[in-house]
Amino acid sequence: MAITAEASRLGTSAFSDVSPVELRSLADAPKVIASVYRQLLGNDHLMAADRLKSIESLLGNGKITVQEFVRQVAKSELYKKKFLYNCFQTRTIELNYKHLLGRAPYDESEIIYHLDLYQNKGYDADIDSYIDSPEYQVNFGENIVPYYRGFNTQTGQKTVGFSRMFQLYRGYANSDGAQFGGNAPHLATELGRNSATPVLAPGSPGFGYRPSTKGNTPNSAFGGSTIYGDRRLYRVEVTALLTPQYPRVRRSNKAVVIPYDQLSDYMQRVQREGGKISSITPL
Repeated sequence: MAITAEASRLGTSAFSDVSPVELRSLADAPKVIASVYRQLLGNDHLMAADRLKSIESLLGNGKITVQEFVRQVAKSELYKKKFLYNCFQTRTIELNYKHLLGRAPYDESEIIYHLDLYQNKGYDADIDSYIDSPEYQVNFGENIVPYYRGFNTQTGQKTVGFSRMFQLYRGYANSDGAQFGGNAPHLATELGRNSATPVLAPGSPGFGYRPSTKGNTPNSAFGGSTIYGDRRLYRVEVTALLTPQYPRVRRSNKAVVIPYDQLSDYMQRVQREGGKISSITPL
């Protein structure tokens, strides 16, 4: 059964009617290893030279459980290079929830708890707190690879986790190293306000738009600072504008306020620069 009626548009079809990956015999080890790498590394590319051969061997020989394999991957330099050293700490916590517990954080208190734990006891203790938690044990146990639980409404999960999961997950082919927002926290504003963002399908209006981190909107037109008086004004959100600087593949998004009689010219300019209008709202 599909997770939602819009599963194909939201990119969750790959998780419909799929059983969790479990180590039932040593013959399952290669499949388990591949699944753990995909889950914990956020579908990021893995070079052959980066594979953790020693702990792969321990799992393949039955010396450690899947739970212990997950623990060692999360504590490895490979994981730290991808999701610790180059990320804001709150972004790391978001991804730890996604990778290790299969869901998004429910509220700001969960972020604060792990910030304190990391500061007082260190990275390894913080990772252990996820993997040794009752939540992990109930859902995955010793031999099931963590998977994305946040897409399903189920006992013990808050409904807000569903929409927040889509702020961390952007499709089966996407990776955690190639998302809008980069290494900055994706949920900080929502958690701070105890709110939820609407779920948007990739390519839909507003999908790529990111509001100002200061929460404000420019009060001038594109390329000017005209005072409009009592003229009808519109707030226009734009995404994927090509910037004039090198490299040309870099894109930006913005929100501007312009009068009605300049809407048509502005929309044409956005199209020439390869951008998309996410929304137009009267003020």
